[in-house]
Amino acid sequence: MKLYLTPHTCALAVDVVAREMGVALELVWVDVRAKKLGDGSDLHRINPKGQVPALETDDGQVLTEAAVIIQYLCDRHGADALLPRSLDMDRYRVLEWMNFLGSELHKSFTPLFRANTPPEYRDIAIANVQRRLAWLDEVLTTRSYLHGERFTAADAHCHAIAMWAELQAIDLARWPSLHAYLRRIEIRPSVQAARAAERAELATRAAA
Repeated sequence: MKLYLTPHTCALAVDVVAREMGVALELVWVDVRAKKLGDGSDLHRINPKGQVPALETDDGQVLTEAAVIIQYLCDRHGADALLPRSLDMDRYRVLEWMNFLGSELHKSFTPLFRANTPPEYRDIAIANVQRRLAWLDEVLTTRSYLHGERFTAADAHCHAIAMWAELQAIDLARWPSLHAYLRRIEIRPSVQAARAAERAELATRAAA
């Protein structure tokens, strides 16, 4: 299977989940701003939305949206620890978190990465991000991970998005429980390997 991805996007969560399961994905790096693959072909040929992540399955089908790709991988490979099976209430709690992350936390960061966001709106956007992060910090004062004491797919998703704060000079240390949570995730071998792949791609781009 091929994973189309770009550094500093929620595609990182897909890569981490795959590595947690020991599933090898072929990483296809994309210039998401230019909407081009490394060979110069059009990203829209893979994903008509022009976004990442996109997963191309072995039979040529393409799935998009991080939360959906993660569910597919977990279900296909029986990764119950990351995403419990259907009709288990724990599954829906994990999915509840993933929907919050995709619709609220991700959305709050979006204006900060858009070139057409008016400068006067930036402070409002940062305040929106900080409000979400503060709430996560409060939740994490009573648990090690989003859904209790075990790492799940939702944590991979949360880590990938929350780390964008560093790109916006938002100091995560002001939220001690959230900061400690992200550090716990950061030392996982799957995360270290996925982040190393991102750094290697960024170094390749810088040298081009």
